[in-house]
Amino acid sequence: MIIWLNGAFGAGKTTAARELLHLLPGSTLYDPEVVADGLCRSLPKERLARADGVHDIPAWRRLVVDTAAALLCELPGPLIAPMALLRQEHRDEIFGGLAARGISVQHFLLAVEETFLRRRIDLRAAVDGEAARGWCLGHLPQYTAALPWLTADAHTVETSRLTPRQTAELLAEGVRRGDGICEIVQTPPPSGQTLAAGVLFFDDQDRVLLVDPTYKPGWEFPGGVVEAGEAPARAAVREVAEELGLRLPHEPALLIVDWEPPRPPRFGGLRLLFDGGRLDTDRMRDLLLPGAELRGWRFAAEDEAERLLSPGRFARLRWALRARAEGRPLNLEAGVPVGA
Repeated sequence: MIIWLNGAFGAGKTTAARELLHLLPGSTLYDPEVVADGLCRSLPKERLARADGVHDIPAWRRLVVDTAAALLCELPGPLIAPMALLRQEHRDEIFGGLAARGISVQHFLLAVEETFLRRRIDLRAAVDGEAARGWCLGHLPQYTAALPWLTADAHTVETSRLTPRQTAELLAEGVRRGDGICEIVQTPPPSGQTLAAGVLFFDDQDRVLLVDPTYKPGWEFPGGVVEAGEAPARAAVREVAEELGLRLPHEPALLIVDWEPPRPPRFGGLRLLFDGGRLDTDRMRDLLLPGAELRGWRFAAEDEAERLLSPGRFARLRWALRARAEGRPLNLEAGVPVGA
């Protein structure tokens, strides 16, 4: 298990974590910042310059998960991780990766009123210098913007007037009660190429239905991995019933087949998109979301979908819309029609 202490930069996560070690027998401090330091020493300066920070580099997020899994092979746990995760897609990627390895997460937000937070940052500057003070203050707007999803996802502990020890005592009580447990679908990481089937649904404005998974970054089409011995169209029907509560009266028509080449660490595979047709208002009311798997859904026009989807998924959507308009399926490789 991992006890993840989230909050603003300068909120006192690390000092509280050190106190918490004394209250949870067998626990170990796991600082993902150490992983970041090692990555910074390994990557070329040109690569680091292209990112806003090391946390924005996908390799860091993968290493955080892999390092935690390796430590828990050697230690009884839990691991206590004091680390600000202020972008929800980063939270999804890291917590989803941990869930895929069977590692549960208790997520706590150490909330500090801004007046107290600024005072703590000023005190920290006396030790760490003005650069650290500027870093913490510069990320305050990002923390404020993240509060709506943070407070919904994590168990909040108000620490403005608490000492690190008092904060740790409240955290220990919360850990024992099971506060902040993240209910995320535990999808094992693939060990080879996969076959996945998605379904496109549309509203009366021809906007496409997208869903927001809790266990990976970005938006996605309803659907999932085809099980062994399962026909892809039947898998698509099964997945939308499980994910959204939508019952399709028949197997949907195929729009595209796209071969996704392997790009380490991804194995790639075949990606199929089917036409689920138009959803009327009554059927939209029936949409259900499994909380451990999907956070939300929305209809998006093509330009909005481009902002929400990864480049590969958006390329599939564009060609699927073309196939739907032309009334014939298309065969793609890496998002481009074969022979184009």
